[in-house]
Amino acid sequence: MELLNPNSYIKSSPNLETHEMMKKVILWFEEKGLKSIKKDFHEKNWNYDFVEFMKKEGILSTLMTPQGYGDENSSWNSSRNTEFAEVSSFYGITYWYTFQVSMLGLGPIFNGENEDVKNKAASLLRDGEVFAFGLSEKEHGADVYSSSMRLIPQDDGSYLARGEKYYIGNGNEAALVSTFGKIEGSDDYVFFVVDSKHPKYECVQNVVNEQNYVAEYRLNDYPITEKDILRKGKGAWDDMLNTINMCKFNLGFGAIGLATHAFYEAMDHAANRNLFGKYVTNFSHVKRFFTDAYCRLFSMKLFATRATDYMRSASLEDRRYLLYNPMVKMKVTMQGEEVVRLLWEVIAAKGFEKEPFFEIAAHEIGMLPKLEGTAHVNMAIIIKFLKNYFFNPGEYPEVPKRNDNTNDTFLFNQGPTGGLGKVQFHDYNIAYNSVDLENVNVFKEQIKTFKTMLVKCGPDENQIKDIDYLLALGEILTLVAYGQLLLENKKIENVEDDLMEEIFDFMIRDFSTYALTLYSKTSNTDAQKEMALKMIKSPIHNQERFDKIWNDKVYAMKGQYK
Repeated sequence: MELLNPNSYIKSSPNLETHEMMKKVILWFEEKGLKSIKKDFHEKNWNYDFVEFMKKEGILSTLMTPQGYGDENSSWNSSRNTEFAEVSSFYGITYWYTFQVSMLGLGPIFNGENEDVKNKAASLLRDGEVFAFGLSEKEHGADVYSSSMRLIPQDDGSYLARGEKYYIGNGNEAALVSTFGKIEGSDDYVFFVVDSKHPKYECVQNVVNEQNYVAEYRLNDYPITEKDILRKGKGAWDDMLNTINMCKFNLGFGAIGLATHAFYEAMDHAANRNLFGKYVTNFSHVKRFFTDAYCRLFSMKLFATRATDYMRSASLEDRRYLLYNPMVKMKVTMQGEEVVRLLWEVIAAKGFEKEPFFEIAAHEIGMLPKLEGTAHVNMAIIIKFLKNYFFNPGEYPEVPKRNDNTNDTFLFNQGPTGGLGKVQFHDYNIAYNSVDLENVNVFKEQIKTFKTMLVKCGPDENQIKDIDYLLALGEILTLVAYGQLLLENKKIENVEDDLMEEIFDFMIRDFSTYALTLYSKTSNTDAQKEMALKMIKSPIHNQERFDKIWNDKVYAMKGQYK
């Protein structure tokens, strides 16, 4: 596995058409050039030119039309979609965002029951149109239970849609906006579609001062018939959550693309800058910043691609993706923030300059953990898996690498939502015991101590009700699952031992940081404090190994891409 380099784009899919599509996307951006990308960023120009290019090449149609509704090469293939997310975000979140929110808008359509709208959406995709997901509201934010959007029944069996939605990407141009609300006079949820160009659809404003268009829109007694309704009742609620499951996964790949581009620029700047008689990359602390950033960035991609395997191989009997999926949304995006922070520590004031790409990455990387629901919302989901993950493993066949070109049919048949506490996982020890590496072994000691704490002095009734306390536990669970999938993908991608040891150097340090946070909770008993302190450990440093990774992996990024 390699980090993305547009100059030497490596085929990641066995499908030739996919490879050629990604090369066309890269070529389009390279011909557009950095100056043009920065000009649009500064002037906050929406990416009409990129949308026109995708229309010409049939890109959204190929990527987001499930098999059976589009052309022969069209399918909903998560490996291909996440690769496109990484490539497009490498040049800026605006390009990724238009694709991302189109996917969200299409989710309720292809999850729903309305075949006519499905076929209409497929036709609009062929025409190069974009889509939107009308879920959030100004007053309710992430509280989707409290939707104020209403369908008001009329005497002739039709409805009038009345209400507002807020923070809706592509709400300015979407051919279909999948809108979530309730039927007036009942508690029934409903999903229906509207057209952003309809006279009863009012695009009020772009609610952010950004290049992205994130709309507030109002439906002013917009006429709706059964032909516009995707699903009603509990099914509409399930379609909403299942759409989030299969689409917001792309946030992690957005962070990977942004951070990778920032890394190339930061390395070239530092490696060619001479201060106090030596190049910046010869300073020991700079080597440490860069190596830490590289290991975190490589881990982001290693984890996220493995998590994709679980999503593509999921079934009603195997729902492990429901843990790994929010981790890509939350953990990987937050790691992206840390990567850019470390790079910024090196390039300092250069990160504010208007000409380099880094300005875009520094400005946009923090958006990703906060878009589409906060990191804390995803952590609240993850907490529900803690008991079964550590104490009640199940048996599953090994999930293979999934970069095949098949349609991810299950994602549109995820079934009823809920029951997260019943989801089982395979024994995480299988992955951890597959290697004998000194830093991995230190990490295993930390895990063992954490598990002992849960058994001997786990959270009491009041602590379980304390979200702040549970979030501290959740950080550690997340880190354990993160390391598990890293080790699984080590075997698949033949990642060398030395690089994995340097990766677990930061994993040990992060575990110790979370343990200290847990220790500081005021509701802890003495026994809980003692166990938290025992989790704090130092990685085993090996200078020869560090130098090898620096020379072979990190500094080797110098001059590779501009």
